[in-house]
Amino acid sequence: MTIQAINVRNQFRGKVKHITEGDVVSEVEIDTPGGIVASVITTRSVKELGLVPGTEVVALVKATEVSIAKL
Repeated sequence: MTIQAINVRNQFRGKVKHITEGDVVSEVEIDTPGGIVASVITTRSVKELGLVPGTEVVALVKATEVSIAKL
């Protein structure tokens, strides 16, 4: 499957900035032109994708809900 085959409109290209690795899940911070995007994925996926700081990636965002809080 290629990135073009995925039906996700919100795609942010960037490089992995930092990975906080846990036993089961890890937090991956991606530096994009618009700022930092963070994702929690399985540690197994981090290893299978070969993610390390500096790896070029695309963050695919598909949300079904957006919450809003009054300031």
